[in-house]
Amino acid sequence: MKNIDCPLASEIVIFGALGDLSRRKLLPSLYQLELAGLLSDDTRIIGVARNKMTLDEFTKLIEESLNEFIKEALDAETVKKFLAKLLYQELDFKDIKAYSHLAKTLTSAQAARVYYFSTPPAIYGDISQGLQSAKLINDADRVVMEKPIGNCLETSKVINDQVSRYFKEQQIYRIDHYLGKETVLNLLVLRFANTLFTNNWDRNCIDHVQITVAESVGIEGRWGFYDEAGQMRDMVQNHLLQVLSLLAMEPPAELSADSVRDEKLKVIKALKPITRQNVKDKTVRGQYADGYLNGVAVPGYLNEEGANENSSTETFVAIKAEIDNWRWAGVPFYLRTGKRMPQKHSEIVVHFKQQAHNIFSESYADLPSNKLTIRLQPDEGVELDMMNKIPGIASQMQIHENKLDLSFSQAYDNQRVVDAYERLLLEVIKGDQSLFVRRDEVEAAWVWADSIIEAWQSTNEEPKPYPAGSWGPVSSIALIARDDRQWVE
Repeated sequence: MKNIDCPLASEIVIFGALGDLSRRKLLPSLYQLELAGLLSDDTRIIGVARNKMTLDEFTKLIEESLNEFIKEALDAETVKKFLAKLLYQELDFKDIKAYSHLAKTLTSAQAARVYYFSTPPAIYGDISQGLQSAKLINDADRVVMEKPIGNCLETSKVINDQVSRYFKEQQIYRIDHYLGKETVLNLLVLRFANTLFTNNWDRNCIDHVQITVAESVGIEGRWGFYDEAGQMRDMVQNHLLQVLSLLAMEPPAELSADSVRDEKLKVIKALKPITRQNVKDKTVRGQYADGYLNGVAVPGYLNEEGANENSSTETFVAIKAEIDNWRWAGVPFYLRTGKRMPQKHSEIVVHFKQQAHNIFSESYADLPSNKLTIRLQPDEGVELDMMNKIPGIASQMQIHENKLDLSFSQAYDNQRVVDAYERLLLEVIKGDQSLFVRRDEVEAAWVWADSIIEAWQSTNEEPKPYPAGSWGPVSSIALIARDDRQWVE
């Protein structure tokens, strides 16, 4: 819930403004906010980077980025107005004295600012110290921290401690862009605004849940970063656990930031630990090998440009997660995420329990269970698999499985599906933390993830190879097949 004493930010400062995230997501999202009339006339956007560059060169580069990364036709008048808001500041992030130059670029100390750290997390503390030394932090300012915040619980605490010396917790916005997706936000509405699901959302009615986040791309030139992180740190510890916590949380007392985040935290803390004793039964880690994607040969992870041929970093993870509380006891949550899979595809599938008694056995011997599928990307939407009578006058009743399909693009054909970063940037500008991750959530997630990573390391088991263009290692099929279930593909 927005703090009524929190003014709208009038200056947005992007550290790492020339990086891929800034050019691909942040600045195009700010353009969309301008197009929607959601940026005030006095808003200024200051790009900060190490490169020596004139304002004209920076403006031209951002205009090229808008043309490259925005699918819709640009509005010429809006582009002109948006580009006029831009400023550029060359800055060595680790040079504390250099922040005095940034102070001259910004307005008075009374301005409400958003500082967006689109840089390696290792220098978040340096930037915060530099801003403080130049007297560029006041109580109305906000700071956005991109993930991953550290690579384990210990390093996460170090980074958070460094930033917390200069910013209060209510000023810190830890971003996970999955929390800005329309279909992820719709989980709250689906669960708590529909009696059909509210009253059937527990171990009595649900058999199991599958969460899949598949990427068709490889590491896209990010070898240095990715080989240190791997799929567990890059995707599971944040994106998948955030989706899981929204799926499994208890109803919050209200839609305030802390009410929602309190309930999410309880879910993460209730996850059963995965340790050396059970890691082989509960997890599968894989690494993509040479293969084919859409008929085109693609290299394996160890054959990517700049690769370390001896790397044992995982590019695929499958996990059987279990929540140790009254609502979900005995209901497994199967998590699966990987790179170089057949297609870019993210979805949640909730499998309800089968009917206890089948009165239609003459026409349908084995009634399938109902499935609720929540498509996160692409083609955002919700569908429900259910049984229905086939129209006809035959003496024997014929039934068939059908889908009730709510596709966002069709149901709301006059509404553009908002990019996650657009929504999240707007919430930061407004001063609303509801869609951002609190420090204790991050740390609880690291406790669970660290246990799995440490178990992998202690067993010295290499990741299982899988061909690029497949759905992962064969052992990931066995992980779910042991419970007499199968992945939805």
